[in-house]
Amino acid sequence: MQNFAQKTKFFLVLCADFRNFASNIGNMKTNPLIKMRNVPVSSGTLQNLFRELKSPEEKIRALEKDGQLIRLKRGLYVVNTILSGIETSVALCANHIYGPSYVSLRWALRHYGLIPERVFTTTSVTTKRSRTFENQLGRFTYYQTAPEYFAVGVTSNEEHGVCYLVATPEKALCDMIVYDSYVPDRSIIALERYLDEDLRFDTDALRDFDPKIIAECAAKGRKKGVLENLIKMIGK
Repeated sequence: MQNFAQKTKFFLVLCADFRNFASNIGNMKTNPLIKMRNVPVSSGTLQNLFRELKSPEEKIRALEKDGQLIRLKRGLYVVNTILSGIETSVALCANHIYGPSYVSLRWALRHYGLIPERVFTTTSVTTKRSRTFENQLGRFTYYQTAPEYFAVGVTSNEEHGVCYLVATPEKALCDMIVYDSYVPDRSIIALERYLDEDLRFDTDALRDFDPKIIAECAAKGRKKGVLENLIKMIGK
């Protein structure tokens, strides 16, 4: 009799767990956040989703606390991957957190497989003042540049069903050189040492680089002498 009671209790608990699971699945299917997919969304747009509620702002705070929403910065969110079912694009988030901007420098070099080390900061270039943001996805750093330099060598890339702005390999390396605290500007040998030892850059890839992009960066940006040496390296 005791074994029967224990088995009955176990069965009831199992049924309750299944009902909760099914209920959660049902809620996920009807959750209006799902249609936001993996695109960053403003608090104003989220409030419109729950405008029938007395306090949409309170609902947003509850969804963030519950983990369904990830706050990228004040007033900007992205739906959690577990809920959306789509991988979050940190590059797209970087574009939205602070713009106009494009991802570049070490993040882009790693993305293209030009440097071996993992990168833990999403690095970008912007026409606004330099800023750094931190959130659940990590650290996002932005470097300021002039509009005429900003427009050179920027392309669009698709990832996880969304498109984001990213530097071409040539522009990413130019940005790395321009914004690094120390880069030699006199000797090609010194530049080669910087690429090999400091960046551990795949110099074999330079054969496929477009020198016109680097020349335009040299004409419109800083560290002209270094970038001109880079063009000479490509032509060797």
